Amino acid sequence: MVQGTCSGAGKSLLVAGLCRIFADRGVKVAPFKAQNMALNSFITASGAEIGRAQALQAEAARVEPHVDMNPVLLKATGEKGCQVILDGSVHSDMTARQYYAFKDQAWQYVTAAYERLSREYDLILIEGAGSPAEINLMKEEIVNMRVARHLQSPVLLVGDIERGGVFASFEGTVSLVGDDASLIKGFVINKFRGDKDILLPGLDMMLERTGIPTLGVLPYFRDHGLDEEDGLALDGLMASSSSSGDASNRLKVVVVRLGFISNFTDFDPLRHDPSVELVFSQNADEIASADLVIIPGTKSTVHDLLVLREAGLDRAIKRAVQKGVAVIGVCGGLQMLGTRILDPDGVESSHKEVEGLGLLDIETEFRGTKVTSQSEGTTSLYGYEGRVRGYEIHMGRTISGNAEAGAFDVTRLAGGEQVADGSIKDNVWGTYLHGVFDDDGFRNAMLESVRHERGIKGARVPLPRVALPRVAFSYGQYRQSSMDRWAGFLEEHLDMKGIEALI
Repeated sequence: MVQGTCSGAGKSLLVAGLCRIFADRGVKVAPFKAQNMALNSFITASGAEIGRAQALQAEAARVEPHVDMNPVLLKATGEKGCQVILDGSVHSDMTARQYYAFKDQAWQYVTAAYERLSREYDLILIEGAGSPAEINLMKEEIVNMRVARHLQSPVLLVGDIERGGVFASFEGTVSLVGDDASLIKGFVINKFRGDKDILLPGLDMMLERTGIPTLGVLPYFRDHGLDEEDGLALDGLMASSSSSGDASNRLKVVVVRLGFISNFTDFDPLRHDPSVELVFSQNADEIASADLVIIPGTKSTVHDLLVLREAGLDRAIKRAVQKGVAVIGVCGGLQMLGTRILDPDGVESSHKEVEGLGLLDIETEFRGTKVTSQSEGTTSLYGYEGRVRGYEIHMGRTISGNAEAGAFDVTRLAGGEQVADGSIKDNVWGTYLHGVFDDDGFRNAMLESVRHERGIKGARVPLPRVALPRVAFSYGQYRQSSMDRWAGFLEEHLDMKGIEALI
């Protein structure tokens, strides 16, 4: 098991890297996280919703993501507290107090999922959440030491030295978890910069004080190219989003940064494309001056729409449209682009009706049933002639005033239902499909068309509508090479013999 001294210490990526290492050694390995709290999620082939981090870890392990890898998922919903997802399906909305009272029932889902997973795999790499030493939560938690104790699993404790106080965090954690400290078998220091020789006396002192060895010191690894788990990472991501390439030839893509932004990993293919400068922004001038504007998904569409309007960003988006800039809405962003959002039963908020941005001829009504499915289909956008694939996660049902104006014709693989997805109107379009930009052919057709429309140098085609353009950047290849590079980095800097001995 991998636990951390805090959120963002590096647990998710350490598990992902170890998954790839052991998979490449021929071990049948799977990830597991009892309870995840994140707005970035993924839909499995069966239509179950799990944390995006576990999908990444499964991909690293070269296995299909499965609901048993993350049996409990919590998604903050603003006014209603938290949406509780058990075994991949929505159970209910709960306040924090209600969920704490529910924990013993949630624990049954955790143990059952682990037992099923353990029958299928030789090695399970378990990820904790936050810190195991939150003394106000320790009796209630079902994701850290309760899991390790139940399974008698050895624990690697990861600390982020960049935040400062890593030795105090290690010793403080050991002292606060009581008898469970006997399960901690090794420390891993993450994001180290500087001369390791200066650090070594501290490692010796930690061994002397706690009896626990340090099994790895990971140097700072800039832009690993893999998924980040939650919105806390957005500030750091933006620092590296425009760090290379000739800015005069790069397409400026602005993603409107919403308060409850979800699945921002949808835009990783654009962030890593060297021909693109990607920015997450709440700045009206930056939005109005973009070459392409994207309104992303959100776990609280109405709340974020009202905040967007209060900040005047609705006017900035409309100015961009008037200037001929392409504007795209994904999931909640699609809903915002319509004329109205209806919520008569209070599924998402207390607002029964809210006016949308009015840029697409659609209306959305929230209903209690959540659509969760992998989907694939076709589109005529940008003259693209090929199939696209993604996944849907949404509560609302969107109705178009123009049946011919759908953005995609898709089949929902979980049930075989065929639907017209999204909407198009002039230079504005939207979709419920997450992950659609992962498709190299479609993404590059879009970028070439926008680049031509905006008169940016380096466009590879003379017209905006082309079929199957030459792929300039393969995100799939980039992603796999990033995983391999990260795994190689871990093998170099971790005491793999010590970790193998624990296993």
